[in-house]
Amino acid sequence: MPLTSYIQKILKSRKQFGILFFTILTIDILVKECCPVFPYRYISKPPVLLLLILYYYSNQSEVKRSDYLWTVISLVCFFMGDILIINHMNVIFLSVSLLLFTFGKLFLSFRFSHKSDFKVTRLIPFSIIMFIYTVGLVSFLYDGLKNFFVPVIISYFISLLLFQFTFLRKDVVDKASYLNVFFGVIIYMMSEGIMVIKTFKTDVPLQGTLIMLFYGTGLYLIVSGILLEKKIKKVVSPF
Repeated sequence: MPLTSYIQKILKSRKQFGILFFTILTIDILVKECCPVFPYRYISKPPVLLLLILYYYSNQSEVKRSDYLWTVISLVCFFMGDILIINHMNVIFLSVSLLLFTFGKLFLSFRFSHKSDFKVTRLIPFSIIMFIYTVGLVSFLYDGLKNFFVPVIISYFISLLLFQFTFLRKDVVDKASYLNVFFGVIIYMMSEGIMVIKTFKTDVPLQGTLIMLFYGTGLYLIVSGILLEKKIKKVVSPF
């Protein structure tokens, strides 16, 4: 079987791709923990997001072209942010990567937005939880943020927006898609939280492993959820 056909077969199989993706993710985590940053992380890290982009491109069947564009642009933002944040000790690289991750979350929010009716009361409990989480985290990090205070606040506001749009997909899309994206966003935000604590405050046990494990798993679930998505058609009563 030609190599290109074999690769295409893997990309079309959710099970085979999952095995490949988490193998590459594990290799990157081991490289992060055991090898010098340069040049090894620049070799091991890019394939993680590149695989997700190829997986999405090979399997997407978006009805709306805008949904396709928002997803691709978001993944490209995460990919570029990934490369830059490897050298997070460089203030410029760190700043640009934070901006790219913020845009990545914003474009995902656009992707998950919809025009279906929803009850505002459903948002209240989750908004309260996210508000407490954000305020608590920023308060803990306040002394270390310094010039990054405003960018981090904006980034976490976009995280809250993404979380809300994700939650509001309930009863609009099928359960499998909803749960994959919902838990994917939560796991991604856990990675984000550990990353900012490590960068601006103090070290966290197993931080290198946890950041990449949660980050990769979160984005994998989000992309999987998008590919599984089926809109639920609501029956309108004639009475």
